[in-house]
Amino acid sequence: MRYDLEIIKRELTTLPWYKNQIYLQGSSKDMDPIEPTIGQNYLVVDETENKYNIPLFDIPYINGILEEHKLVRTRLMKMKPKTCYYWHNDKTKRLHIPIETHKHCFLLLGDERVHLPADGTAYVIDTTQKHTALNCSKIDRIHIVGAFQ
Repeated sequence: MRYDLEIIKRELTTLPWYKNQIYLQGSSKDMDPIEPTIGQNYLVVDETENKYNIPLFDIPYINGILEEHKLVRTRLMKMKPKTCYYWHNDKTKRLHIPIETHKHCFLLLGDERVHLPADGTAYVIDTTQKHTALNCSKIDRIHIVGAFQ
């Protein structure tokens, strides 16, 4: 599945500033899109993530992609240089659309290392297996990440 990355980037410029992640879908239209999900909050959100299906922004092209794939709890996620996430697994597969990346940004999926280029491709990733993401570059790694219902 390939989408027009320039349209996606143009729509993303309309979003407010965020540090690490901003929700593109929420549990209600008035939800704070920069609501933190830190530590134990992840467990609470994972139990109810199907409720996070309401578009929070007027970004019609992106919202169409989310609807097409029946995604929930979709976020724009920014990973700073020289960082990685903890080793974990999710309850469902995830759709990743890389927006900004570098050849030294990758996912570890089990024993496999995978780089996802930012070329408009939407990747279905089996994040039900243990995995992490690493940014070993000098630039921010930015992905749209949505959960399948």
